[in-house]
Amino acid sequence: MAALVIRKRLENFLTAHHQRRPLMYNGKHDIREKVADMITWSQAKIKAFQKALLDWYDQEGRDLPWRQDHDPYHVMVSELMLQQTQVQTVIPYYQRFIGQFPTVQALAEADEADVLKAWEGLGYYSRAKNLQGAAKQLMADYNGEWPHTAKELQELRGIGPYTAGAIASIAFNQVEPAIDGNAFRVFARLFKIDADIAKPQSREIFDEVIRAVLPQDRPGDFNQAVMDLGSTYMSAKDPDPAHSPVAQFDQSYLDDEVLAYPVKSKKAKPVVKRYFALAIHSEAGWLLEQRPSAGLLADLWMMPLINRDELAETTLMTDEIQLAADQFAASTGLNVAFADAGVKMVKHTFTHQQWQLTILAADSEPVALNYLPAQWVNDFDRVALPTVQKKLNAALGIQ
Repeated sequence: MAALVIRKRLENFLTAHHQRRPLMYNGKHDIREKVADMITWSQAKIKAFQKALLDWYDQEGRDLPWRQDHDPYHVMVSELMLQQTQVQTVIPYYQRFIGQFPTVQALAEADEADVLKAWEGLGYYSRAKNLQGAAKQLMADYNGEWPHTAKELQELRGIGPYTAGAIASIAFNQVEPAIDGNAFRVFARLFKIDADIAKPQSREIFDEVIRAVLPQDRPGDFNQAVMDLGSTYMSAKDPDPAHSPVAQFDQSYLDDEVLAYPVKSKKAKPVVKRYFALAIHSEAGWLLEQRPSAGLLADLWMMPLINRDELAETTLMTDEIQLAADQFAASTGLNVAFADAGVKMVKHTFTHQQWQLTILAADSEPVALNYLPAQWVNDFDRVALPTVQKKLNAALGIQ
């Protein structure tokens, strides 16, 4: 009977009748009132839920290198790496990164080029810059001491509500939720919350719901248990709710509607952008340019690009190649004869863009480069390369 009451109040609060359509909210105060009315679990049931989840975590929680201690630096590094990246991919990167930059001070004092090189292959390089920026802030503004509250932690560069909640709860035992994709999914299913998780305002709803069941004594372990639960029994694509340690509390499972939650509106398709990638080789190596310090792939090194969509319209590929050569010569002073490299198009998808790269090849004299930042490179291991450049190297057979 209690489960039915919870379900009906959630439906009335979050959705229009029979339409699975998120309602509008009037602000923080209204959200708290509605959530308080919605969470009708008794204290005994909340305690039972906490115990079931934490007992499972104590026995089955993932053994991850950043969980060996509660060092806030280790938590910050791991959480920034885990954004947009799978756990198994992150583990070796994390271990190498901590080996190279073992402390906040070491990271703050490192050359940015070394930090980007250590990050190479993880993508989303702004995370590496933010990580070093936060380390510099800690040394300059806090004398190397960590703030303990989520609010203070969000003053650090690149630290948003989720990462701040993770650091505060795991490292400092602060009673703060850490709401990532796993937490959205777990609690959307537990309570059949129909709020669209793609909408920023939905975060406030989940924040209040989680606070209602977050234990005072083990908030960090609770948050990590939710992460593990969302990666296993309550995963996005292959859930196993029947064997979940909290199956008896999972309203979506009890109602046989697991895959209906969470509600998330579809992302817009990435915008396609077409480029010529200029593979220019000389006895001194391959020509690489450093990307601008702001924007996509900031400060990384890759072959020059010419935006094909900005060239004058032409029906002949040979004419388009000549236009690209003219534009390159005008901007760099280098006059080279390009030809289609004869390799398949290289495609690379970012969050909001897809690059379609047609490679043009050219030989050049090893001339001094009078435009900066650019250099001839033979040893690609000594510069920080984005994944898209590694794809170009593979297409060209560059080892």
